[in-house]
Amino acid sequence: MGAGGKRGHPLLRGGGARTERYTHGFSASQMAALTALCGALVPSLPPAGGRSLQEEDGGRGGGGDKVVEEFLLASAADAPVPDEVAELMSRRCLPEALALVRAVLWLLGTRLGSLALCGASPCLSWRFPFVRRFAELPPEQREAAARRWSRQALLPPLRMFFLITKVFCLYVFYSWTDEKSKNPHWRAIGYTPPLADEEPAAEEEAERPENRPLDDGIVETINETDASLLASLAGKGLAVTEDVARNVCRVECDVVIVGSGCGGGVSAAVLAGAGYKVVVIEKGNYFTARDYTSLEAPSMNHLYEAGGFVSTISGSALVLAGSTVGGGTAVNWSACIKTPDDTPDDVRGEWARDQGLPLFATDEYAAAMDKVFERLGVTHGCTEEGLQNKVLRKGCEKLGYKVEPVSRNSSEGHYCGSCGFGCRTGDKRGTDTTWLVDAVSRGAVILTGCKAEKLLLERSGGGGDAGGRAQRCVGVVARSTNPAITRTLEVRARATISACGSLLTPVLLRGSGLSNRHIGENLHLHPTALVWGYFPDTAPDLRGKTYEGGIITCLHKLEGPGGAPARAILETPAMGPASAGTLFPWVSGRDMKERMLRYGRTVHLFSLVRDRGSGTVHGERRVTYHLDAADREDMRAGLRRALRVLAAAGAAEIGTHRSDGQRFVCRGATEAALEEFLDGVGVVRGPQSKAEDWSLCCTAHQMGSCRMGATAADGAVDARGESWEAGGLYVCDGSVLPSAVGVNPMVTIQSVAYCLATGIAESLRRDTASEKSYRYHAFTA
Repeated sequence: MGAGGKRGHPLLRGGGARTERYTHGFSASQMAALTALCGALVPSLPPAGGRSLQEEDGGRGGGGDKVVEEFLLASAADAPVPDEVAELMSRRCLPEALALVRAVLWLLGTRLGSLALCGASPCLSWRFPFVRRFAELPPEQREAAARRWSRQALLPPLRMFFLITKVFCLYVFYSWTDEKSKNPHWRAIGYTPPLADEEPAAEEEAERPENRPLDDGIVETINETDASLLASLAGKGLAVTEDVARNVCRVECDVVIVGSGCGGGVSAAVLAGAGYKVVVIEKGNYFTARDYTSLEAPSMNHLYEAGGFVSTISGSALVLAGSTVGGGTAVNWSACIKTPDDTPDDVRGEWARDQGLPLFATDEYAAAMDKVFERLGVTHGCTEEGLQNKVLRKGCEKLGYKVEPVSRNSSEGHYCGSCGFGCRTGDKRGTDTTWLVDAVSRGAVILTGCKAEKLLLERSGGGGDAGGRAQRCVGVVARSTNPAITRTLEVRARATISACGSLLTPVLLRGSGLSNRHIGENLHLHPTALVWGYFPDTAPDLRGKTYEGGIITCLHKLEGPGGAPARAILETPAMGPASAGTLFPWVSGRDMKERMLRYGRTVHLFSLVRDRGSGTVHGERRVTYHLDAADREDMRAGLRRALRVLAAAGAAEIGTHRSDGQRFVCRGATEAALEEFLDGVGVVRGPQSKAEDWSLCCTAHQMGSCRMGATAADGAVDARGESWEAGGLYVCDGSVLPSAVGVNPMVTIQSVAYCLATGIAESLRRDTASEKSYRYHAFTA
């Protein structure tokens, strides 16, 4: 609870006057250029145009004419937006991206630089000094320059500069909140989230237990000091020693697990349940239902990897990954789908047959999936669907397409559209409320705010272990993100499990000296492309807002020809206003504001493909990815199908996220006109391509970057999840999947982790029995 009885953890409430000085380091001339650019991207507009738009389609967001007029008059050049944009860029951009932004802003702060980047026509003047800086240009000229940069094909860095500043500017404009945790533009665009300053009802608060579910086993290092940390660890039943000379705190346990998401949570429960002392290391913080606020900016900042600002190095794909206790399960969209095993989408059979991994064809794996469903309390119905899923269902049914219900790890009546920011009702069951609770009840300890830095590797004696591994992993070196803790943590264990996900497990393994060629390779992302449809609030069967209701409650599969596997899956995303603003194509300041006025009734669908192409994890936040030509065609087929569905459901207008704002007005259009529009829909390449038009892919699923294989030539770990190079080191997360699974992967990852952890427990038991036998024979000899 926040201060004064207000709901929400202080870290997730956001807003209020800034108490610290800005540290972005941008110069006055750079800030002048950035402010001018922000004003071009989100300009102050005369309200008459906005009123005519609303009168034309009845699509006003909400709040009345005055609220809409205030929104149209507002500009991103207004304080504190430019400084907040600079601050966020300085914290979240990769070094080379930030260097690019600084360099271009420096040039725009000079007369010659502005002339070079904006052209002679807008910059030259008959008045001394004859050349105008970017910030001195009229608003329409600044907007025209930004539009040219967006289309700039011959100089990709300039387009990347446009993309970076556009993303951060619109994100801040629509997510910044005041001391009351409110954004001044939300009413105008029809966004009314459950705000953090709501006080819980007395009866609701009375029902809440005093202790949080994981309190008995959690040590939150952000609340500790060097002096208190040892006592806190020892108080949880851990063997702790202090090495003052090395400034190291050493912890002894049976199993140490890095990560608390799908793989880590399940592994912790299985191994703690088998009687082993387990320590889980999690770099994120611990939040519960009462802490969540649904506020986009602080929630993204504290619940997602890099605050949600992870992309491929080329900028062509945006990558979302959870970074909190519970990992992705704390913020995902609840979809629970078992690993496909039906023809033609027999993924289990493919992995068993083609990859030489018999586990996936066994009854053991099938039983593990059932166990996961049971522990997550998966339900198979939905009492009431939200607007986006209603549209998907209605459009498919009108066209005669099959719609499948999606099972969820929540109750059938769960009507929450903000689970991507943490489930405020506590209805969704992630690992933080299920498997980790089981683990803690059996003595597991969870260290939060603690980042693993490297694995502790030792040479195996006698030329290697029984599997020929020359090294053995004996634990993890970690460090708290709390600057008050200067000690390094050294967690020593009989078994070490990396479960920090497909983006970070390769970084940990490579950074520790392992060299198997599959570490970091074979990264699959389930790339998605988005389409949208605008629905005026006139259809009685399509009431509500796009951000309300269960996020994914149904899906449609675009079947392949002649019994081939599905080409694409159509589902619905969760998208807050800041995310919508960053993903919508920008063609002008007015167009963007008009799009955002329709935000609450703009339905998005995405086309997801089981990618054949793959990428590489080169380092932390350094990912490259190639979209295979066949994947591109499948995604295009999915986009065309999704647009048909939106039109059939009654959309007034439909469109893609192509940079030129590709769209089609459905009212009064003929079928032939729709077909002509669909013929022009494709999956264009990313912002660094040589084409004038470009788009972005999005992904929230990462798999395969340390895949299991029958031999060291086939994968980074063996069929038991153990490293081919270091005994006692296991991987239990999505990175071990042999390829993309083709559906939402949470259940698959948890089921694999359940099987692998069960095997690790059995291996530890055998080692214990062997050691006891050796000691007995040595004693009696």
